[in-house]
Amino acid sequence: MTPSAVDSLNGVLLITGGTGSFGHAVLRRFLASGIREIRIFSRDEKKQDDMRKHYASDKLSFYLGDVRDPRSLAAAFHGVDYCFHAAALKQVPSCEFHPMEAVRTNVLGTENVIEAAVAARVKRLVCLSTDKAVYPINAMGISKALMEKVMVAASRHSAGTTICGTRYGNVMASRGSVIPLFVDQVRAGQPITLTDPAMTRFMMTLDDAVDLVLYAFTHGTSGDIFVQKAPAATVGTLARALLDVLQRPDHEVREIGTRHGEKLYETLLSREEMASAEDLGSYFRVPPDGRDLNYSKYVEQGERRITLAGEYNSHNTEQLDHEGMKRLLRKLDFMQRVVRGEAAAAEY
Repeated sequence: MTPSAVDSLNGVLLITGGTGSFGHAVLRRFLASGIREIRIFSRDEKKQDDMRKHYASDKLSFYLGDVRDPRSLAAAFHGVDYCFHAAALKQVPSCEFHPMEAVRTNVLGTENVIEAAVAARVKRLVCLSTDKAVYPINAMGISKALMEKVMVAASRHSAGTTICGTRYGNVMASRGSVIPLFVDQVRAGQPITLTDPAMTRFMMTLDDAVDLVLYAFTHGTSGDIFVQKAPAATVGTLARALLDVLQRPDHEVREIGTRHGEKLYETLLSREEMASAEDLGSYFRVPPDGRDLNYSKYVEQGERRITLAGEYNSHNTEQLDHEGMKRLLRKLDFMQRVVRGEAAAAEY
């Protein structure tokens, strides 16, 4: 979304899970816009209080609640025009050991958000998803894949509410990701631990993630899922580039093997989705599946375009070399603070 498009908006915006870094990044885009009120909905009262003191803006309102609780959502959605749904359980290990908790937040919570948005006649709702929803191998990815199905199904009968989604990979320097881990290991004098140096990962910044959501917000029709094209790099390239940026090129790197629930590469669009995806230059748009239960014609006669399609993943996108990875790392606020010797918190 261009700055002018943001500036032209008015009304009330609600961000679920709004105390995370995504919420902070959206605030930085919207505080100076024509939006009349920005509502932060989350279950963390301490983070809400920190955010209230930090921004000290009359535009901000805070709603304590949980997406699992339709009653708290109903109050927060009253009078809302737009919503970004970012609330989720995102950590793979915690979802793996507590899969029903992932279902209650990521699946049933999303259903609650959608129902509250439609009941409140919200104009636009954007639901945030993850690459782990494509060919999922862990509970977190499975729950987010089902979340997407809930969103697309609801979009078929959402009346005056446009419901669409976004999907992106790990945000660089996000909480729980490898960049803050590597930095902490270097600072502690410990070896950097790599699971498999040949693994590839998409490299997206927090600003990239916000740009994607705002693009979907502006251009999406009900049921669409948007993916931003992004470069990738091997984990080995990332580690060596980070050590160069930290001026510690001889620091020990230790390979520890692939962890449970970890993929060799990330996939943002499946083969089946690529067959119908629209290439928009910097983005892909995946339109909703318009079939209903009268689907026999799709079974009796297949589609050759699916046979010819290929998935979009971190192995076949643009690959960053050592120098390209260093340039991208140096753009991160997190790494700039680290290089200055400051205590740097993860971005998300």
